[in-house]
Amino acid sequence: MAERFERHRQAWTRDEIQKLHRLAEKGMGLKAIAKSLTRSEESTKKQAKQDKLKIQKLR
Repeated sequence: MAERFERHRQAWTRDEIQKLHRLAEKGMGLKAIAKSLTRSEESTKKQAKQDKLKIQKLR
């Protein structure tokens, strides 16, 4: 069964976006970043693509 996220459909905050950039630059994987941000992997991937960030596939 899919995980439920309390942050479902909430806008990304400036702090979350900055944290996404920091974690992506460190080379963390999508799953780890999403968990750290308490966001879904799909939402995290979408935001990263919008910000033109490269995220590692596995880790």
